[in-house]
Amino acid sequence: MTSTAAPRAFIGSFTSSGGRGIVQATVDPGTGALTPTAVVDTVPDPSYLALGRRADGGPVLYCVSERTEGAVAAFDVAGPAPVPLGVPVPVRGADPTHLAVVAGHVVTANYGSGSVTALPLGADGVPGAPGGVLGNEGSGPDPERQEGPHAHQVVPDPSGRWVLSVDLGTDAVRVCELDPATGGPRLHASVPLPPGTGPRHLVLHPRGTHAYVLGELRPVVTVCRWDGASGELRPVAEFPLFPDGSDVHVQPSAPVISRDGRRLWAAVRGTDTVVVLSVDEDGERLEVLTSVPCGGSWPRDLVLDPSGRRLYAANERSGDVTWFDLDEDGVPRRAGAVDVPAASSVLFV
Repeated sequence: MTSTAAPRAFIGSFTSSGGRGIVQATVDPGTGALTPTAVVDTVPDPSYLALGRRADGGPVLYCVSERTEGAVAAFDVAGPAPVPLGVPVPVRGADPTHLAVVAGHVVTANYGSGSVTALPLGADGVPGAPGGVLGNEGSGPDPERQEGPHAHQVVPDPSGRWVLSVDLGTDAVRVCELDPATGGPRLHASVPLPPGTGPRHLVLHPRGTHAYVLGELRPVVTVCRWDGASGELRPVAEFPLFPDGSDVHVQPSAPVISRDGRRLWAAVRGTDTVVVLSVDEDGERLEVLTSVPCGGSWPRDLVLDPSGRRLYAANERSGDVTWFDLDEDGVPRRAGAVDVPAASSVLFV
């Protein structure tokens, strides 16, 4: 029986591609090895996960259901296996790809409809009907991938006031906040990036002063200054993941930054690699140091474990999660893997 104090990981997957649903695994503190202990198959395509807390402090796991009729589901994870909390709640948006817990709400990025949804959370951690949906309009130069808006990620800033929504379809990062009256998301500012960048995900510097936006359609990292007091995001520099101009037909997926802000890692689908970059003291200059194999095929997600000493890659097409020890220079060294069909994301509890 799994102890509630034991380190655990939860792995999302695509059931439409052979995934089992949400896979729970124990984490060996010494080696980082994952051992699956439970599976929840009640939600279709639970591709991305987030952690919240009930009013009494108990942990609640949230997942999107990445379907045309998108939804959010909640699970009590205080015990040995996840227990559903109510039924999935529709987000009034299509194909939600990402979610975050922000100021008593679950906020989702709905890729298919290009919208952002906020659902209020009760004291028991159960999401209610959407308090509001923020739509978007526009397109980009890629007629196949940017025919309309495609919200791909939502990230709260350290203050909890702002939500940064990354939109692949319109080459923009939208700064949003929750309306105090309705709880729905409202637009504060839309920050354009170079046309055709196709921004997918971003990560904030540990100091909260910069954001690093990873392009999916162009393999670049855009460095932006972030002012949490005013909600201003300002692009200041762009750095290619492949400085020699090679490997342009790839799809970068997930950026991760180290606890000290000195290293940035980016998963790259196509080359099936993890690119390692250094970050200068000011947080504004990046340099590619090296790249290593991701341990499988099509790394959809890349996460740092709570200790900051290991990276985990969810390799969707090869159906595994691979973990890496980080050496003193931040270079990942493959340490092991576990089979998880159609793996899409990893979350530590």
